[in-house]
Parts: sequence; structure tokens; C-alpha cells
Amino acid sequence: MNYLARRPFLVIFLFTLILIAILDLVFNVNNIFIRNGLAVALAVFLSPRKKKIETQTGTKTQITWIFLKESIIID
Repeated sequence: MNYLARRPFLVIFLFTLILIAILDLVFNVNNIFIRNGLAVALAVFLSPRKKKIETQTGTKTQITWIFLKESIIID
């Protein structure tokens, strides 16, 4: 999970592809604009968030994700 949390662009891309397939095959959403719009919106909502925080030792990057209980801190 740490590998995926550090690469949000990869997570958004994978979520988008998976959600497009689910909306197409399971829910039979035939309109391409609605299907892709819903998939992209959900993928962006579910992707990890990066936030710069100031600490006594300097600036660090905090990554929070809905699927992780604790946030990840990168130096």
C-alpha cells in the first residue's frame, strides 16, 4: 500500500480503468461521457492526498488515503 500511496497518478489511472470496466460490464452504462465522468470523479475521490507540513526538522510530505489507517510521512 505504501508504494501505491506514494504514486497517486498510478492509483488514479488504475481506479479509472477498473471503474470504467465495472460501469460498462456490470451496470451497462452505454453513454461514454457519463461512464468516464463517473469513473474519473470516483477515482479522484478515492486517490491518496499529499500535503506539505512544517515540522521542527523541516518540510515533510504527509500522504493520507482512505484505505490506510495511519498517514505516511515522507522526508
